[in-house]
Amino acid sequence: MRRINAGEWVTLYYSEGETYTVRVDPEKVFHTTRGYVNLRDLVGAEPGSVIETNVGERFIVSRASFIDKLASLRRFTQVIYPKDLGYILLSTGVGPGSRVGEAGTGTGFLTATLAYYVRPDGKVYTYEVRRDFYEKALENFKALGLLPFIVAKNKDIKEGFDEQELDAVVLDLPDPWLVADKAYAALAHGGTLVVFVPTVPQVERSLHALRRAGFRRLEVIELMMRRYKTEPAELRPETIGVQHTGYIIQGQKL
Repeated sequence: MRRINAGEWVTLYYSEGETYTVRVDPEKVFHTTRGYVNLRDLVGAEPGSVIETNVGERFIVSRASFIDKLASLRRFTQVIYPKDLGYILLSTGVGPGSRVGEAGTGTGFLTATLAYYVRPDGKVYTYEVRRDFYEKALENFKALGLLPFIVAKNKDIKEGFDEQELDAVVLDLPDPWLVADKAYAALAHGGTLVVFVPTVPQVERSLHALRRAGFRRLEVIELMMRRYKTEPAELRPETIGVQHTGYIIQGQKL
């Protein structure tokens, strides 16, 4: 069994309601509600082994999934949730070798997800106008080991994409209607545009702009997800959860 190395991400499981995800840095300790863990003790550990905190509480160690890694990243903007990320991936057909343009890097959740799926030969070209967001997103990409598959630019997308013949373009902007023509110009024939916005007025303005730019096969969807309690005797929807996240607008260059 391959052992845990420094720099890898691990999940520390205590109970169904208490799990932590952390990147293994031998120079640091990781604090939990059950005491702290010396991360150097995780180097060389086998997945499935048990590690104890300084107060004797026990955690099961496993390699972290990609979604666990995403959830543990530093957030400094609103992010696109996994339910929407999954649909965006399927609807655009993004996969190994794809070339994808993105505007509105923010925290980098969407960028990282796209990069994870275009590996090993694809690239994600992402644009962020704010320097502080751009620099923080780079830190997240580095922590995930995805920088080789991302070209990040601190540039206003209103100046247009530097790339052409892209397989897909995703816009996560407050005013995507201002760059619909730029997205159309950057796409290859048959390429897909996805716009993610949180409000109905934004959807309306975006649809007008996408039609003017020449996009066809337009769709607007909203995805709802409901979590349930996992105790058989209490099987029912969770009382608290995420409801509306945003609208996905999709069009194709034909």
